[in-house]
Amino acid sequence: MPERLRLVDLVNARLDEFLTARANHLSTVADELDVFIEASRDLLSGGKRFRALFAYWGWHSVAGAVRPDDLLADLDEHPELDAVVSLAAALEIFHAAALVHDDIMDRSDTRRGMASAHRRFEADHVAREWVGSAPSYGMSSALLLGDLLLGWSDELLAEGLSAVADRSATRRARSEFHLMRTEVTAGQYLDILEEVAWRSAAEDELLPRAHRVVVYKSAKYSIEAPLALGGLMAGGTAEQVSALRAFGLPLGVAFQLRDDLLGVFGDPVVTGKPAGDDLREGKRTVLIALARRALPGSAVRLIDELLGDPELTDHQISTLQATIRDSGAVDTVEQMISRSVREAVAAIESAPLSRSARSELVGLSQLVTRRAH
Repeated sequence: MPERLRLVDLVNARLDEFLTARANHLSTVADELDVFIEASRDLLSGGKRFRALFAYWGWHSVAGAVRPDDLLADLDEHPELDAVVSLAAALEIFHAAALVHDDIMDRSDTRRGMASAHRRFEADHVAREWVGSAPSYGMSSALLLGDLLLGWSDELLAEGLSAVADRSATRRARSEFHLMRTEVTAGQYLDILEEVAWRSAAEDELLPRAHRVVVYKSAKYSIEAPLALGGLMAGGTAEQVSALRAFGLPLGVAFQLRDDLLGVFGDPVVTGKPAGDDLREGKRTVLIALARRALPGSAVRLIDELLGDPELTDHQISTLQATIRDSGAVDTVEQMISRSVREAVAAIESAPLSRSARSELVGLSQLVTRRAH
């Protein structure tokens, strides 16, 4: 636990240092650009740093396998520490960019208990009584913030890779980062596609299509890619990186399935999002696909009629929650989560990875799938 907290502190310090440097540059362009730095700091001040942690332990799992674990105990003395921390921070900035864009597409009002980026800019427009459309200004400004964060994540990645002596390792890591960026964008499109095109798909295709979104929108970039990036940066062999992927993908699926449950049943005080937010947004998740399979026609029609209505009342939210729970879908998803975690843990039990990293990854598998927010 101390090492985990120590890493989070290092990543937070790196993010603060990076944003301060970018703030200094933006101030030479125009004072008005400080809104981008303020929004970035607020967005990056929250979160659990899961991607950063998985990147570090992906690196550790390889680095510790070729030298005794006790030589890695003092992080301050490891020559690749700055590189790993920069990679971890780059992933956190990439995640922040994805959240900004995701909230625009989902028309979300809140993020981590605060106004989402586009609502934040919109409120600024209203408060200052500027001309034109406040919602349009808010969305345009947030799009630019998301794009800026994407660019910054590349800059931080480059800074980290420049400190790695093994040029082959840096090329492989850079290629993995580019693949991650492509796949999460594709997954994001598949997510919004399902919200509008589900009626045109055959009934038996809805569950695999929902699972496809889980894999590409979340599972790969949340856990599999950070692990692989860390392992590749450390010069991991094909066997080592394959083991990390075999652990990361099912765990990433379990992570997103937990998120889907929280999106319907989570406590807004804990999650920082309104109750039943995914229901108002019309998310066609694995949970919804399983419920529709198990329910009678009248209940399926109720789900299809209400899902995606942004004006759902608290009573309608409660009705949908009860219908989904009564279908048995929640229990099925819980079973899928448990099965995926077991598959993940089994993948690294005898893998050629450092002993301490394997132990930490097992602990993280419980942390990310049993969370309440």
